[in-house]
Amino acid sequence: MKTVGERRRRRGLAVASALLGGVMVLSGCSGDEKPKGPDAQAEVDEAAAEKTSVAEISITPKDGTDNASINNAGHVAVKKGTLTEVEVETKDGEQVEGEMSADKTSWKPAAQLERATTYKVSVTAEDSEGRASHENATFTTVSPTNSFIGNFTPEDGSTVGVGMPVSIKFDKEIADKKAVQEGIDVSVSSGQEVVCHWFSTVRMDCRPQDYWKEGSTVTMKLALDGVEGSPGVYGVQQKTVTFHIGRNQVSVVDAKTKQMTVTRNGETVRTIPISAGAPENKTYEGQMVISEKFKETRMNGATVGFTDDDGKGEYDIKDVPHAMRLTTSGTFIHGNYWGKGVFGNVNTSHGCVGLEDVKGANDPNVPGAWFFDNSMIGDVVVVQNTGDKTVAPDNGFNGWNMAWDQWVAGSAV
Repeated sequence: MKTVGERRRRRGLAVASALLGGVMVLSGCSGDEKPKGPDAQAEVDEAAAEKTSVAEISITPKDGTDNASINNAGHVAVKKGTLTEVEVETKDGEQVEGEMSADKTSWKPAAQLERATTYKVSVTAEDSEGRASHENATFTTVSPTNSFIGNFTPEDGSTVGVGMPVSIKFDKEIADKKAVQEGIDVSVSSGQEVVCHWFSTVRMDCRPQDYWKEGSTVTMKLALDGVEGSPGVYGVQQKTVTFHIGRNQVSVVDAKTKQMTVTRNGETVRTIPISAGAPENKTYEGQMVISEKFKETRMNGATVGFTDDDGKGEYDIKDVPHAMRLTTSGTFIHGNYWGKGVFGNVNTSHGCVGLEDVKGANDPNVPGAWFFDNSMIGDVVVVQNTGDKTVAPDNGFNGWNMAWDQWVAGSAV
């Protein structure tokens, strides 16, 4: 028989046991979670990936690029999605206008970028589920110090005579002529072979063996963007230029007979009396190309080395009519209103070829005006029988005076 004290002690133990059992049960319930392992983490990562856009944005050039192209930098593309927002701006906040492709998968600047400028690019794209991707980049375009351009003639879209070569003058000296020449392609619709010749480290001319075929079209493709012309100096031009060849006009000046015969497409159209260089100032001989035309211009002897004892020009005529340049050094074929009775009779000039004209250049019927009106840039004037040396091929656009094998030898490719 248990005493009251024993019964109370047993109930206390039972209660304690029950409480402990409850704690154990509760602990057992919270311990049902499986410890995290590699498989569980993979499931979490996969779930997160399912919520991320699959659109893949690419920006050209890559972030942080220096000396970036002014033609191809700032281009944006996306795969597995479409572009919803593209913003390109300078560090000063100037916005760059752009062109989006019809399918909204690419974007490019609408115009050539500026040199030596830092641009920031911000892009947003969406995938087919409407999930957004973002990409950003900053780049700096090539500086004038680290780049070169080629100033070329004739101009795009112009019509010129059969003697006009493609002439390119670079604003930096070119050390790797081969790389630069390979980035320039000149072709003509007539099928004539065109070869380029380097006159110096800054000038390259291109022409066929014979004059361009009349009525043909010449195409020049400049693919110089990124071409390293000299160590650390890169090209920036990327364009196509076309010009047209007009009728075939060649005029032959004979200093002995003091006549000029103008032929067009092989037929004589006019014979004009002239006055060439005096015996002490002979006119260059050879094939010369008209490179500039001026209805009136000033001619000062001091600019071409004809000075008196006081250093002043031996002549200074402020209104020479109908002047057309034949050489860089100052040879012109031009109207002359001050030389009376000399045309066809005597050579009196300082080296130019003179035609009868009037002061003011306002009479279209005089020989000087007729020849001016019927000539174009690129026409050929052949001067002969002066007794002087042949004009240097690089004195103007006069490479026709160089033998073809010599011309080809000056190519870098």
